Amino acid sequence: MFRNQYDTDVTTWSPQGRLFQVEYAMEAVKQGSACVGLRSRTHAVLAAANKAASELSSHQRKVFRVAEHAGVALAGLTADGRVLSRFLRSECINHSFVYESPLPVSRLALRLADKAQVCTQRSWKRPYGVGLLVAGLDETGAHLYYNCPSGNYFEYQAFAIGSRSQAAKTFLERRFEKYNDYTPEQLIKDALSAIKETLQGEKLTSSNCTVAIVGRKDDGTMEPFETIDAKRIQEIIDSMEAAEEAPTEPSAMQQEEEGTDAAAPMDI
Repeated sequence: MFRNQYDTDVTTWSPQGRLFQVEYAMEAVKQGSACVGLRSRTHAVLAAANKAASELSSHQRKVFRVAEHAGVALAGLTADGRVLSRFLRSECINHSFVYESPLPVSRLALRLADKAQVCTQRSWKRPYGVGLLVAGLDETGAHLYYNCPSGNYFEYQAFAIGSRSQAAKTFLERRFEKYNDYTPEQLIKDALSAIKETLQGEKLTSSNCTVAIVGRKDDGTMEPFETIDAKRIQEIIDSMEAAEEAPTEPSAMQQEEEGTDAAAPMDI
């Protein structure tokens, strides 16, 4: 087996300025099942593909609620993700107890990034092998962040992580410019469509995906972070499939052109 003399310690730099252990942790994120996040001005949606280790086992949970106004979806080492989601839950509770207000989503993502960064500077620790999509709602609206094992974090309109996530990213890149004005139902449909892109021909059902949403209602009250029940997800999937199978009616111009073509004499 090939050995790299610069990857035995997370604090050892290579001559090219790389930390290989951090890169290996980022590679672990790519091996996990796909997760998708997208947001409008008032709502944020998280979706994850459910994949079991074998036909005899159940799938591991990928979407976690950390507070009434925020939640996370994870790809990579699920055990690390559970530890980090518990840390975020504790941070939200402490902030609410001290300041009597919800922890802003940007600060929540920052604290998670700071915790991940410490593991890249301590020789007796290893980087967390999990990437998290943090979705939440605060006074400034809905937000979506991606937290990387390297300690970096970025805000997105829409993003996908995990195995075969590039197909989902391509789908989102074609549509994200309109997401600010989307309704919650439209966001959920696009999240499911993005997850479907990562399944490689496998049929999308309510049993192999999880969807959660948080947002603000029309009357200004908050819609708490909650996982959508399987029955509603299946109804949305069925409506999406019915819309795809429905034949499109030809426009008046197309009908006129067809009529003109039919009346035209045959060329000799």
